[in-house]
Amino acid sequence: MDINEIMKVIPHRYPFLLVDKIVDFVPKERIVGIKNVTMNEPFFQGHFPGHPIFPGALLIEAMAQVGCILMFKSFDLSPEKFVVYFMGIDKARFRKPVRPGDTVKFVLTPTVIKSKMSKMKGEAFVEDSLVAEAEIMAMITRK
Repeated sequence: MDINEIMKVIPHRYPFLLVDKIVDFVPKERIVGIKNVTMNEPFFQGHFPGHPIFPGALLIEAMAQVGCILMFKSFDLSPEKFVVYFMGIDKARFRKPVRPGDTVKFVLTPTVIKSKMSKMKGEAFVEDSLVAEAEIMAMITRK
């Protein structure tokens, strides 16, 4: 999926759309999304001046957006009729900083996936290094 397809599935838009493309997808089993981190990101002005670091909270948000795409596509849901809500996060860990110029690969695998709720293991990598991980929970509901 390219960015145009992603924007047909999830409601997020700049500056809060944090997924550039989906490179692998197996319904109800796995999804891999990519975020290209550039110095143009608005949060780098204050996080941190002279030492830009991609905020950990936004790594988790990007992970959740990739998970949202997994749910929409796995259950063939219409974004006009349904919304996916981020419900919780467990076991979040940040291993290494992410900086401008990095490409982050988000790998999400469901541990529980149902038509109304899911729990997924999420991992974020830069090259082959694990930079963040978390378990995220989400719920599908009608708008």
